[in-house]
Amino acid sequence: MTASEDRLSAPEATEGEPASSGMSRRRRWAAAVALGAVLTTVGGLGAALAVKSPAQLAAEAAAPPPDVLTAPVEHRVLRSSIITRGEVVADQTVDVVAQAPSGEDAARPVITKIPVRAGDTVKAGQVLMEVVGRPVLTLQGSLPAYRDLRPGTVGDDVRQLQQALQGLGHATAPDATGSFGPGTKNALDSFYDSAGYDPLPAHEGEGDPVAEAKSRVTAAERALEDAQDAWTGKPASASETGASADEAAAGAGGRSDKAVRRAREDLAAARAELTAAEAAAGPMLPMTEVVFVKSFPARVDRVAAKVGGEAAGTAMTLSAGKLVVQAYVPEYQKDLIRPGRSAEIYSEVTGRSAKGKVTHVSDTRVTADPSAGQGLGDEGGSVEAGPEATGWLVEITSDSPLNADLTGQDVRVTVIAASTGDKALVVPITAISSGADGRTTVTVVEADRHRRRVEIRAGTAGDGFVAVTPVTGGSLAEGDQVITGISREGTSP
Repeated sequence: MTASEDRLSAPEATEGEPASSGMSRRRRWAAAVALGAVLTTVGGLGAALAVKSPAQLAAEAAAPPPDVLTAPVEHRVLRSSIITRGEVVADQTVDVVAQAPSGEDAARPVITKIPVRAGDTVKAGQVLMEVVGRPVLTLQGSLPAYRDLRPGTVGDDVRQLQQALQGLGHATAPDATGSFGPGTKNALDSFYDSAGYDPLPAHEGEGDPVAEAKSRVTAAERALEDAQDAWTGKPASASETGASADEAAAGAGGRSDKAVRRAREDLAAARAELTAAEAAAGPMLPMTEVVFVKSFPARVDRVAAKVGGEAAGTAMTLSAGKLVVQAYVPEYQKDLIRPGRSAEIYSEVTGRSAKGKVTHVSDTRVTADPSAGQGLGDEGGSVEAGPEATGWLVEITSDSPLNADLTGQDVRVTVIAASTGDKALVVPITAISSGADGRTTVTVVEADRHRRRVEIRAGTAGDGFVAVTPVTGGSLAEGDQVITGISREGTSP
């Protein structure tokens, strides 16, 4: 046996050593050899992985491949809304001005009574205050008092007074509509009596014109009687007149006939004066004692005057009619709002909301009242109105009456500028593109990442979305994923 063969063969057991011990050594030796082979293989693999080609290194250093951003096609009602701020106001606001009563010559006319307070409800015929003991009363009407109404006056303001008195149960018959006659005088007397006051007389001068006219009538009647007696009495003798008897009789008769005729004329004139005096006599309605309000009940918004204060300036403010919301919008929103558009009114103070409609949009730019707290609106916010703030006035009327406690409150108004009405296919506005061929399209990404362009017709837009309709032959459905943009992983947005 050669030496090499001796080294590869298993060693023989030595004397005194068991055979199994030799076998164990051989097994350990084989395991060590196998382990070394495994380590050699792993080391080679690691070295192979650590070595990269130049092309591989360049590919890894390049930007990652682009990816697309998608959004689902929705099927819903799309609304375009404008959010602004507005103030709850009444259809009519009336400033009650304290003035000295007609004919009052007091050096310092003062307010002697104020029976109402801010927040009170006012009805027709109610006393708002007293100035030097004279009342300021409410009546229904849209025409403001601009002159004293006296017997004999004719006009639309008289017609308004008659209608207001009739509404309170004071008949004005038999006067013609718009003519202040005896019927209206009786009604005005009755109205003042129901309020607990005497009306002021129409005649403001000294004396009593009616009594004076009656005296003149009496004098004229007596003068006529005397003239008639003289005409029918014995004629003067010829010796008394210095003429013949026939001449004396003829002269006496002529003079008596002329006197009677003139006495009758004087009596007719006196009676005409009496008729005119009686027509002009009676109660009057001073413009300082009445406030006409369009509808009742009215509300006392503010009381600025105090009892004992001088009667000058606005004493209180009334509001009447349906409560509406007035807002001011900038020019770029004006054309988006039309009468009839739906709107929502929301009060942050009370947490209440109400549905309504736009009932008026001004044709010209107006200046917002800085004391009203109104603002020029923008989508999602508002800007407080300052002295120079201007805009187009928009009036919103609630579908149901607003509570009186909202008067003067600043509220949020959401106006629906446009709506699809029924449900429509809706996509983000960023999903729409226009090609060089003039077609408007969206790009749909299929489940297998395949892309297809769908030609569409755009409709109502709002809140970042657009209603779309596929052009004939196009296929677009709810849930389809449309491309809205491209994103690169790892880059900043």
